[in-house]
Amino acid sequence: MPITQTIHAKTTVSMTDLRRNPSKILEDANDMPVAILNHNRAEAYLLSAKAYEKLLDLLDDVSLIKTIQSRRGGKTVKVNIEDL
Repeated sequence: MPITQTIHAKTTVSMTDLRRNPSKILEDANDMPVAILNHNRAEAYLLSAKAYEKLLDLLDDVSLIKTIQSRRGGKTVKVNIEDL
């Protein structure tokens, strides 16, 4: 077990503080992730719904970029806009 741990959030709160007022923690975090600590180790990360949806959109974009790159250079078909 490593002695040190990287925390991927600027804000941290204890499990006890999370139980006391989770809404206030999300409000103070301003749509940024919050590391939830248990015995001074990150146990979880808390995201607002808005931040989570943004994360899902970014993941979807990455997936689309991979699809576009895999299809790049393939067969093309010339189409006249008037025919559509």
